Amino acid sequence: MRKDRLYFLTFITIVVIYTIIASIALHYINRSETITLLDTCLEFSKNETKTFATLVSHQMNAGVGKEAVIQNVQQSLEETDLDIGYLSILDWSGEIVCHPDIRKVGEQAGATKSFVSSVTDELTSDSFYTQLKTRLKEMEKAGSDSLVSQSEVIHMHSVAGTDWIVAAHIGLGKISVKLKEMRNRFFFIFMVMGLLVALTYVAAVRLLGSAYEKRLELKNRQLEDEVFNLSKLNRAVGDYQQRVNDSGMVESEEPPSKRRILTYLRDELLPIPIKEIAHIYTENTITYVVCFDGKRTTSNSSLEELFSQLDSEHFFRANRQFIIAISSIDKIVRYGNNQLKILVTPRPDSNIIISKNKAAEFKQWLNL
Repeated sequence: MRKDRLYFLTFITIVVIYTIIASIALHYINRSETITLLDTCLEFSKNETKTFATLVSHQMNAGVGKEAVIQNVQQSLEETDLDIGYLSILDWSGEIVCHPDIRKVGEQAGATKSFVSSVTDELTSDSFYTQLKTRLKEMEKAGSDSLVSQSEVIHMHSVAGTDWIVAAHIGLGKISVKLKEMRNRFFFIFMVMGLLVALTYVAAVRLLGSAYEKRLELKNRQLEDEVFNLSKLNRAVGDYQQRVNDSGMVESEEPPSKRRILTYLRDELLPIPIKEIAHIYTENTITYVVCFDGKRTTSNSSLEELFSQLDSEHFFRANRQFIIAISSIDKIVRYGNNQLKILVTPRPDSNIIISKNKAAEFKQWLNL
């Protein structure tokens, strides 16, 4: 239950973080793509107005009458789709000469409502985006019907040899729909990607978590086994110590060891009873004998020589540095890779470590 809640909270966290990042990214991507689209519209309108103005100019230069040219242009413009964008012809006074909607012919073009008001005005994609955004907000407040019927002049080109101007219009309703479709498409893509990312992440976390839990379970079982073995080992130490205490460290019929060893305390010779020795260790080529009461003396003999004089049932050669008495062992703990750390009383300055290879011999010494 806790894991399911953790996965759910992880999913929610990823969704929230992705939503914040995606919102910021969506804003900039949408703006960038909108400007690219508007820039394409501008370039197309510039080319179209220039080509159309050149054709009209050629007709005028070919001797075609003005009224005939107007009639020809009007016929060609009447088939234009007003929703997308169209061309119209104005004169220098702003009167509409030709328009796809013939009812507009003769009216004055509203310069204040256009993005450009003269042939010298140069509309950039950035200013186009800013003005379009403002105008769309105004039109949306006025109502959807008003937005559909609105158009704006985005480029003008003069007709050589005449007082006419070719104006390129863009339908605000259609461009608004296009921009909304693009924004919704981006939003949908980001939503799907976000959902896929979140689900993939949660699935990956769940798989990795499951694998980690299995490894952890295996380690816990191994640890339990080691704890059990150590407990068994410590119980064996306790039993062995009890047997030693009960026997009173009585010498065997074949006495291989002495009752006491000769040591030095400064310049004084001091015999130490074997039963009072807790452990023996060597440091800087000096051999020290430590008793249960904490008293420390030195010996001229090496560890090998001393160990040969001790009862192997009561003393164990832990490593090259230490000989320990069974009665001094306080606790046995796991150390490193299958090694054993022996805690004795009194505590020495160095750790008493039994290697992996010697651990089996130690267990055998404890009759395990």
